[in-house]
Amino acid sequence: MATAKKDEHACTLDKIISLCKRRGFVYQASEIYGGQAGAWDYGPLGVDFKRNIQNEWWHYMTQLRDDVVGLDSAIFQHHTTWKASGHVDHFSDPMVDCLECQARHRADKLIEDFVAANPDKAPSKPVDTMSHEEMKAYIDANIDCPTCKSKNRKYTAVREFNLMFKTYQGPVADDSHLIYLRPETCQGIFTDFKNIVQSNRMKIPFGVAQVGKSFRNEIIFKNFIFRTCEFEQMEMEYFCKPGTDEETFENWRQYRWNFYLKYGIAEKNLKWHHHDKLAHYAKDAYDITYNFPIGFEEIEGVHNRTDFDLSQHTKTSGKDMNYIDQEDGNKSYTPYVIETSAGLNRNFLAFMCEAYEEQNVGKDGKDDWRTVLHLDPRLAPITVAVLPLMKKDGLAEKAKEIQHMLKEDFVTDYDQSGTVGKRYRRQDEVGTPFCVTVDYDTLDKESKDFDTVTVRYRDSMEQERVKLSELVAFIQKAIKEYKPVVR
Repeated sequence: MATAKKDEHACTLDKIISLCKRRGFVYQASEIYGGQAGAWDYGPLGVDFKRNIQNEWWHYMTQLRDDVVGLDSAIFQHHTTWKASGHVDHFSDPMVDCLECQARHRADKLIEDFVAANPDKAPSKPVDTMSHEEMKAYIDANIDCPTCKSKNRKYTAVREFNLMFKTYQGPVADDSHLIYLRPETCQGIFTDFKNIVQSNRMKIPFGVAQVGKSFRNEIIFKNFIFRTCEFEQMEMEYFCKPGTDEETFENWRQYRWNFYLKYGIAEKNLKWHHHDKLAHYAKDAYDITYNFPIGFEEIEGVHNRTDFDLSQHTKTSGKDMNYIDQEDGNKSYTPYVIETSAGLNRNFLAFMCEAYEEQNVGKDGKDDWRTVLHLDPRLAPITVAVLPLMKKDGLAEKAKEIQHMLKEDFVTDYDQSGTVGKRYRRQDEVGTPFCVTVDYDTLDKESKDFDTVTVRYRDSMEQERVKLSELVAFIQKAIKEYKPVVR
């Protein structure tokens, strides 16, 4: 039987990891010491790329809406916050140990990975609805330890592993000084709910958006930056009147779906995953999943949290978290909450994978492959690269002058090393949407192209001459009118 030929030019996770390190997007944390598991450093291009994703999320979620405001709450919250939220008792994953090599595995992921490779051996029910005993029985019957490859299948019982990092504030390490690194950003929004209502005169329905770091003591770290111990969340909690929550939930599902389409994710690469087993706080929950090289995985959750969080903080703190609805006869009620929670690091990886292409641009039947990131210009770490045709004859000086002119409005790069063709390819590989080339006509007062430059488009590789006096406005217009590449 003939087998399908593997596409050697397809996007793979290994290629993304290699590109990220080679071009300064992401490095392994503490690499000189062998690396720190589950931790990554974002390099010069990675910092700007990640910040651009965050800025566009903020623009989409707050600036374009009249009903969402922002917050930046503290990483350290009073330890009772996490008791009230349910994290102390419920925030855990099922863990199992191999008795042969002592490797620890997340039981549900162990099963999911096995089923992905052996779909004919899927369990009779979804993994997220299986009890610990059912997980243990399935693992014992089917799965060799991925670490030591032992076929003896000797495992401990499945038990819960709490994911919160804990430490102590002050010099005394006792329970009265116990403090946690936050596992999610949203609890600060809930504890500040009354402050926001009163200080900003907010009226239901309204939302509060926040971007910040969270920390989870994961059992395993895998797939590059997809699962890490510290990560950034882009969350929004939308407070609404009980009874309107289901409609609000559907509205936010659509709004968040449209975000990814707007910034270049093909709809064929997105899929909804409905939660069969809900978290302790949830009435309904969906994940937006993206088709990574490793398969469809979550990049964002949309949850109906009901009135759980505000009710719990009322009960635990003794402070009334109800809302007085002046537009409904001063009726007092605890608002329901619709949450959208996106992983910034996972968005980074999704946009990177979506944009990546190895494209054959050869002519007359000849192969000529280029690696290009088709990033939306609003996300690209470099917007404009300025390239002198040659380093001599005043071209480099003029190119530097143009770069400094553009810096006020765009993130720029300057490159004079190698042929112009090679410099184009370097910019293509990091997703720079526009290259501005300064040539002899730019300086020649006798030429019809005096005081003009060549603007080269990354996606089409087409070029056109633009007057220097119109260059900023030209690029701004091109960014605004950008259409995602359809592949």
